[in-house]
Amino acid sequence: MRQFADSYLDGIRETAVSLIPWGHNILLMQKVQEKEKRFWYAQQVVENGWSRSMMTSWIESDLYSRQGKAITNFKKTLPSPDSDLAIQMMKDPYNLAFVELDKDYRERELELGLMEHIQKFLLELSQGFAFVGRQVSLVVDGREYFVDLLFYHLKLRRYVVLELKAREFDPKDISQLNFYMSAVDDHLKHAGDEPTIGMIFCKTKQNFTVEYALRDFNKPIGVAGYEITLVETLSKELKESLPTIEDIEAEFGKEELAKKELPK
Repeated sequence: MRQFADSYLDGIRETAVSLIPWGHNILLMQKVQEKEKRFWYAQQVVENGWSRSMMTSWIESDLYSRQGKAITNFKKTLPSPDSDLAIQMMKDPYNLAFVELDKDYRERELELGLMEHIQKFLLELSQGFAFVGRQVSLVVDGREYFVDLLFYHLKLRRYVVLELKAREFDPKDISQLNFYMSAVDDHLKHAGDEPTIGMIFCKTKQNFTVEYALRDFNKPIGVAGYEITLVETLSKELKESLPTIEDIEAEFGKEELAKKELPK
């Protein structure tokens, strides 16, 4: 209590700190030194109903420094207050450490890793996201295209197309995403839905390149990086020397056949 009083000598009556449970305040004093950050996390607890364990998780992942930091064109392409909400819903970088992949991973492997941990992924995306599907089919001019991940944001009342890139951001990615967004608006959007938002998660990015790519673009798109857990895997030579699943199944089949042919 003495530490609490010393931490807020100028008063707390008009702040979120006075509205959250005592256990949350103890954790904030233990884990967050800057007063501004404490007030921010306390406000998030009030708005989102975080438990102590969830608040601890967000503090340890440094949500304060990541939320709203993605490069977007939302201010120019979305009406207020949707623009402010959309900006705050995006982070940079996204903490996807729950996904473990080889350093030479591909986009499909990242996608499958996120699907294996969809609950954690939805928490990282933030409140309001509802998962619609992966590799969602869109048929345009008789040709089939596939959206990596499709979500619906309950507060913004919009579909959200998410494209994953296991490489550095390329300005051409904007054109691809624009195509998917247009197709979703024409094929999936209902009368009460607002126009689709696009998100690109890329392994690395150059901020000026992203800003130039989004400048004067009239559809709402945000670009962010992500962090995953890289793990050591078998070397290429060792992988090639090991039998495949098909080889093992074939050997088992030969053994079973030999057993049947043995004389009684």
